[in-house]
Amino acid sequence: MKVLVSLCVFLPLLALATAEEEAVLESILRDRSHIEETLRLAADDKAGDYAAALQRLRKIYHNSIRPMEQAYKYNELRQHEISDGEITSKPMVLFLGPWSVGKSSMVNYLLGLQDTPYQLYTGAEPTTSEFTVIMHGEKIRTVEGIVMAADSSRSFSPLEKFGQNFLEKLVGIEMPHKLLERVTFVDTPGIIENRKQQERGYPFNDVCQWFIDRADLIFVVFDPTKLDVGLELEMLFRQLKGRESQIRIILNKADSLATQDLMRVYGALFWSLAPLINVTEPPRVYVSSFWPYEYAPDTSRELFKREEISLLEDLNQVIENRLENKIAFIRQHGIRVRIHALLVDRYVQTFKEKMSFFSDPELVFKEIVDDPDKFYIFKSILAKTNVSKFDLPNRDAYRDFFGINPVSSFKQLSAQCSYMGGCLLEKIERAITQELPTLLGSINSGKNPTLSSCEATGCGEKPKNRYRRN
Repeated sequence: MKVLVSLCVFLPLLALATAEEEAVLESILRDRSHIEETLRLAADDKAGDYAAALQRLRKIYHNSIRPMEQAYKYNELRQHEISDGEITSKPMVLFLGPWSVGKSSMVNYLLGLQDTPYQLYTGAEPTTSEFTVIMHGEKIRTVEGIVMAADSSRSFSPLEKFGQNFLEKLVGIEMPHKLLERVTFVDTPGIIENRKQQERGYPFNDVCQWFIDRADLIFVVFDPTKLDVGLELEMLFRQLKGRESQIRIILNKADSLATQDLMRVYGALFWSLAPLINVTEPPRVYVSSFWPYEYAPDTSRELFKREEISLLEDLNQVIENRLENKIAFIRQHGIRVRIHALLVDRYVQTFKEKMSFFSDPELVFKEIVDDPDKFYIFKSILAKTNVSKFDLPNRDAYRDFFGINPVSSFKQLSAQCSYMGGCLLEKIERAITQELPTLLGSINSGKNPTLSSCEATGCGEKPKNRYRRN
């Protein structure tokens, strides 16, 4: 009886204590309504139009660009093979920076994962040792790296080339979330300048480069206590060369400092990064505190809130323009493939012109590869095909390329035509100048990008070969 009376007294007190704890927790948690409003998570996504445009883009790539890639082995020059998974993938947001600066906390905050069993582990010590890919799924589950690499429908199958040690450090987390329907987050291991801790067992810089090449937005996160630039961070910024428009520098944990100290830290961060970012206009630096709890008292909370909203607007811009960016990326890739094919064609043509009955094929081609300017290889491409000199690959790259692929294994472009398939050069030029711009125009005008009758069934016209001599 005494036990029963004690329980009757204790249970209401326990419920009251629990309610008070929840009220206290709610009072220290920051309002997240501006995240949903800025990212427009409540708005309907036009999934049908988006899927139709991707299907159209995939068809253009497979019909007009990929055949030229395979014929002239472009992948062996650039080491960037585009898969169907990469074409249909969502925009990727990559988090980079020193250890324990708040990268994982930022992901938890954006997705509202704090105080749930699924939040990314955070702490004052180096906590993230894996590359963590947070993506959309019908239910919450963890996907091992070996499974992600083996699934050809995903865009991560090329990661298998970095070896099993890396795949053990790759993990995917799937969860149903409105934001993850439109974007994929990648959390990376923090940069540690201690040489002993750099022994990761896999090519860390090469893996970072793979993700950098495919990221639509790159958040480089710092905090006031980690502003020094060491060898590994310097290497990272070298890898980011040419991607300045996609970089956003974040000074996190800004509410841990008084306003005057924050200004000094902001200046010190720019001073540290200035030698690494050699551009006229430096990347934007966002100053705030990206975690779920309220800003510290007596700090510039209004400034931090505006900075956070500005960053969210940048993220929303990437989401809104994801299809246009994808089309532009495939078109840029097609331009590079076309230039490569024209150069290989020129090498083959020059080789055949210089060969005689008594010539040694190896010596003749070695002379051409060692000094292509002597034979006007690159200048002839610029003169005849309206190619920008800034798009031309490195000359030394073709010495290595032809060291692996004999020149005799390639046909000239004039011979790359068939009755049913048409000419490879005409197809890729039509894709670059007509099909992809038309698809982009249909997206901007709001039209449904369906397949034309000729693309769906074939028009049956005999292709004209303007490169074959009559």
